[in-house]
Amino acid sequence: MKINKIMMSCVAALAIGAVTGCKDFLTEDLKSELAPTNTFTSTYGFEVGSTGLYALARAEYNTWGEGGAFMHGNATPYEALQAATDIVDVINSDASLTAFANLTLTAEERFVRSYWDWSYSLIASANEILLFSDINDNWDRPTDKVHFQAEAKFFRAYAYRTLVYLYGDVPYVETIQYDFQLNFTRTPKAEVLQHIVDDLQFAVENLPENPDQVQDGKLTKWAAYHLLSEMYLLQGEYNLAEKAALAVINSGYFNLMASRFGVSENQPGDAFSDLFKENNQNRKAGNRESIWVLQFEFNAIGGGTNSDDWTRRAWNPKYFDITGFTLADTLGGRGLAQIVPMKWWMGTTGTNASGNAPGIFDASDIRNSNYNIKRNWYYNNPNSPVHGTKANITEQTWFSTKTLFPALTKFFYGRAENLGLTGSYRDRMKFRLAETYLLLAEAYLGQGDAFRDRAANAVNAVRQRANALPVNASNMDMDFLLDERIRELVGEESRRFTLVRTNTYVERVSTYNSAIRDRVKVDHALWPIPQSIRDANRDAEFPQNPGYR
Repeated sequence: MKINKIMMSCVAALAIGAVTGCKDFLTEDLKSELAPTNTFTSTYGFEVGSTGLYALARAEYNTWGEGGAFMHGNATPYEALQAATDIVDVINSDASLTAFANLTLTAEERFVRSYWDWSYSLIASANEILLFSDINDNWDRPTDKVHFQAEAKFFRAYAYRTLVYLYGDVPYVETIQYDFQLNFTRTPKAEVLQHIVDDLQFAVENLPENPDQVQDGKLTKWAAYHLLSEMYLLQGEYNLAEKAALAVINSGYFNLMASRFGVSENQPGDAFSDLFKENNQNRKAGNRESIWVLQFEFNAIGGGTNSDDWTRRAWNPKYFDITGFTLADTLGGRGLAQIVPMKWWMGTTGTNASGNAPGIFDASDIRNSNYNIKRNWYYNNPNSPVHGTKANITEQTWFSTKTLFPALTKFFYGRAENLGLTGSYRDRMKFRLAETYLLLAEAYLGQGDAFRDRAANAVNAVRQRANALPVNASNMDMDFLLDERIRELVGEESRRFTLVRTNTYVERVSTYNSAIRDRVKVDHALWPIPQSIRDANRDAEFPQNPGYR
């Protein structure tokens, strides 16, 4: 399912209750103004609204807003969720990241407001569909109403997930606010979480079951189960989280991809690297690990733009600034190294026969293979006298100039016709089965030492695919699990969310982030409430999070 841009922009207007001219939209005799009252009157109209929900969800990764339904208005929103954690340094990077990285965040920072706005835009769109679906009685199929309601409730839950992770207590709004309201109050996080769980339970019951019978990128009940497991963990309902994760794992629809598949099956690589090759993310490519995939495909109607998903720019080094290198798709295209992997998990240089120490990876772990972490760089400019010789990674190239360091090939992306492209332009696996197993392990750990063996078994399912040594129950603890999430999911997960959920934010940052270990405290686990929101809410008290003004 590639989201049509014209449809997306019109639905984005609906999302905020606007009346926007959309002439020549789909059919030439459509009314010149699109509004909920003339759109949500049939199954087709709700399909338009559903497309808008997917567009807004995908805009989580949008930067400047080019052709998108929402814009963060700067280059590095994704990186703000990785900064000031235990996995990356943010050195000499975009100024928009500075306050996030060094714990000087204020309520006026751009992304503090933009993530708030993105979340409530998605919530408003979902609430609109829920409101009008209860009014409409013109459906093509008897199941249409609950289907669109299930999608809407999933996305509402997904948006509130971001809000509670970042801000804690937030206003819970479950219907359209037609009157201008200046007296919102902060709903306790526990209450919001229960609303999230209720929405996801409804989604589980009413979303499609068979992922082979839905369009690429469309939700199924298993995506709802996966997110429900995570939200139960955030509630501390570990037994329920276990059951939700097992529902996905035992569904029969998914499996970890342990054999080569897809477009590069006959080229050098391994099963893990195949997951991240262009066009390998959806089930039609043979990928049975993906549970929910955001659609960013290059050069497709409704696919990615230059402003969508700049993860490649975030993680990949600026090798092209070194004399002897030139831009190449095989080297990941144009990265800007806005965030740089820390040595403690990625490894150091010059300490073994190959010149690299593996950090937290076993030597046999394919996630540490040359196909998945590029540790050896060779000058590639054919006009250079050093062409074909090895370029050394040094402290300077890693942390000062950020031109060369071990790089995650999962984010390599380049197009020969335009190597300066900024967007990743590749469908993004948002939920995949490997993470479901790791959520299951987290659920077992939450149930006490008696469940360590089960937690180890869940983790070992992922490690077996990676050809890594199994972990024993005696060594299976939260630190091991958090390390495993790095090995498997680094860059895919929002690391801040993981550390907040597991109540390890201060501990892990203090242990591994030398730049801020002496300053980090519990208050930093949350972002401040945007000051503009508090200022506008003048008719009711709207307290700031502790530690912020």
